[in-house]
Amino acid sequence: MTDLHTEALTTFTSLLAEAKAAGDPEPTAMTLATVARNGRPSARTVLLKAFDARGFVFYTNFESRKGRQLAINPQAALLFLWKGLRGKEHVQVKIEGTVEPVSAAEADAYFASRPRPSQIGAWASLQSQTLDSRETFEARCASFDREYEGRDVPRPPHWSGFRVVPELIEFWYGAKFRLHERQRYERVDGVWNRRMLYP
Repeated sequence: MTDLHTEALTTFTSLLAEAKAAGDPEPTAMTLATVARNGRPSARTVLLKAFDARGFVFYTNFESRKGRQLAINPQAALLFLWKGLRGKEHVQVKIEGTVEPVSAAEADAYFASRPRPSQIGAWASLQSQTLDSRETFEARCASFDREYEGRDVPRPPHWSGFRVVPELIEFWYGAKFRLHERQRYERVDGVWNRRMLYP
């Protein structure tokens, strides 16, 4: 019997590799949609930093708008759009699921791999809060750069990662005349199933 979860991940892996090979400048870019306490949706582009059978990982400031929304409602949707894949009009991959924080060890390892200016920026940015001027932000960056001069920059306590644990993975293959193909993998009562959808 085919493991449909594995099949979906294998398809995603193959498509991501095709997007990279096709020269997509940001193949790991994905739209992240979250919902506020009042039910108002919010979307922004973030970068996929890891994925495996457990889910799809991105990193952020937990005090940012998305971080606060996910703390209230740990549900999210992701959307990848890749154009120019060989033999395909274009491809979308939609992922929906619950959200959980990554482990401290995972966050520490990824943070340590980031360029130092990005590490400093994670300390200096009061993400999503009002900023009176660019000079204020640059001054904060300079201040933290001096504070950690000559030593490794530790991961801020408010900065870590989220893992979207998929309940749904849908592959949307564009075709001429809008005669698209849609393949949906969905976990229902703990069991993955697959079905085609009308375009």
